[in-house]
Amino acid sequence: MKKLLFIADPLSSFVVKKDSTLAMMKASQQRGHEVWHCHIHDLKSIDSLIQADCKQIEITTHDGSWFKEVKAQVRKLYEFDAIIMRKDPPFDLAYVTATWFLSQACLEGAKVFNAPDALRNHSEKLALLEFMKFAPPTVVSHDLADIKAFHQHHQDVIIKPLDGMGGQGIFRVQANGLNLASIVETLGGNGQRALMVQKFLPEIAAGDKRVLLIGGEVVPFSLARIPQAGEVRGNLASGGKGVAQPVTQQELSIAEELAPQLASRGLHLVGLDFIGGFLTEINVTSPTCFVEISEQTGHDVALQWLTNLEKHIH
Repeated sequence: MKKLLFIADPLSSFVVKKDSTLAMMKASQQRGHEVWHCHIHDLKSIDSLIQADCKQIEITTHDGSWFKEVKAQVRKLYEFDAIIMRKDPPFDLAYVTATWFLSQACLEGAKVFNAPDALRNHSEKLALLEFMKFAPPTVVSHDLADIKAFHQHHQDVIIKPLDGMGGQGIFRVQANGLNLASIVETLGGNGQRALMVQKFLPEIAAGDKRVLLIGGEVVPFSLARIPQAGEVRGNLASGGKGVAQPVTQQELSIAEELAPQLASRGLHLVGLDFIGGFLTEINVTSPTCFVEISEQTGHDVALQWLTNLEKHIH
């Protein structure tokens, strides 16, 4: 039996029917491990050791709350067999501070997945720049003139902030350039924040596909998140429909090239996003889609994740 600490959003905020972190917790409990939970603001340094106010929980099948609290304790992080960092974005100072705490905990003997230094070093948008040979035409800039020039060349573009999730703040600007300057000024805070701009890919109609990497291995099924009702965004949080399907040969080729590189950096769980065979994002904070893939294909993603994790912590 292992003690696993999940650092995540409040348990009350979990969408029980499809939450990937909950799927991880369930798999862990079914295997006989202790499941613990805390928030990033529960992390602290006391007596020169990183500790946290934690709660051990038991997942239940009752109609009311999906969990019950077993006990609450202040625990040293190195006492856990594994710490799973699953806090959702935004990637703000509070998040960065949590990774600093976790980096120190690693020096004290804790094992953290994904590794905190890797989380800091891999912006979910900017990490794409290392692998641009697989990406659609892309620019990242504070400068409206750069974005206007890119739009003029490609005519139809997607503009997105660097710290969003779930499709938040994503805009499409077509050939007429309507509201381009206003969108850039608003999203970019009048030049204070850099924005990512990519050529619009009409293949989005077939879905923004999430391919998961676990411990350097590719999960054989993806989840195509298909935009609905005139939306340009396929994100499930923005109303997209999730359809599981086998990973294509092109996606597999790219994923197999990236998987060992990212795993070697301490990124145990990664979500690659593809549109029309192009790599558009590399998600490392709290990749999702476990439940949808498992329910539609029978491939137990949470069990694959746990089995791989256990190899790392034995």
